[in-house]
Amino acid sequence: MAGRICRDARTARHPPGRGCGRGALFLDLADPRPGAATLSAGWLAIVGLGPGAARMLTPEVTEAIGQASDVIGYIPYVARVAPRAGLTLHPSDNRVEIDRAGHALRLAAAGGRVVVVSSGDPGVFAMAAAVFEALEAGPDHWRDLDIRVLPGITAMLAASAAAGAPLGHDFCAINLSDNLKPWDVIERRIALAAAADFAIAFYNPRSRARPDGLDRAFAVLRETCDDARPVLFARAVTTPEQRLRIVPLPQARGEMADMRTMVIIGSSRTRLIDRAAGPLLYTPRSIS
Repeated sequence: MAGRICRDARTARHPPGRGCGRGALFLDLADPRPGAATLSAGWLAIVGLGPGAARMLTPEVTEAIGQASDVIGYIPYVARVAPRAGLTLHPSDNRVEIDRAGHALRLAAAGGRVVVVSSGDPGVFAMAAAVFEALEAGPDHWRDLDIRVLPGITAMLAASAAAGAPLGHDFCAINLSDNLKPWDVIERRIALAAAADFAIAFYNPRSRARPDGLDRAFAVLRETCDDARPVLFARAVTTPEQRLRIVPLPQARGEMADMRTMVIIGSSRTRLIDRAAGPLLYTPRSIS
């Protein structure tokens, strides 16, 4: 793990504030809230930082980070936490999740007040499952640790709210990354979701390593879905770079998305309301 999980922000290859590009959002949490209850020594909190804007952070996540001795996570997420005295930042690459989880558990077992950060919600395609996987495979004494999961606002909910309510009826979420599962599993799940007429939220739709995955997903959808099916591209939701675009399925292209984009495909009942202030996308709650 040498050179991958950094022990201190001052020695990290990507110190806080770098590696996130312009417009990085910092959470200045130098002081816990006055009067906040202090958590016991030697604990681990797995937290969600929300979709992007600092204002979307929950109070309990703010409190946990304010009390932490160590913050661990993927480089861009750790960079959203401002350094302060008494806090060690441990940024690491996005392909070392289990190593990162074990590192967090070892620090907590040694008495550290450890926060593992994820974007969005830690239980949705994020670090909570990785920590529990490491916990299950690790030494028995790890199971006695004070471990908690603190939820955050996940990207699909923020994107849905920004556009209206496209997830207003039954929906599902599918991660298009094939790093941890084969593409044929992804393709089968997309086909089944389309056949069941779910609204579908695509996480991790496109990356440099997977430039064609989203187009392949659209091809699967076109085998079942009608041409009027709306597709929402919601990029960098809640940040100053937020961009929303709604197109019918035949016009949807993979190049319209990147890793900061949430893609939501409406169901057959999803509707678009045109208005001067911008369209609203929603799925009715009733089926008659």
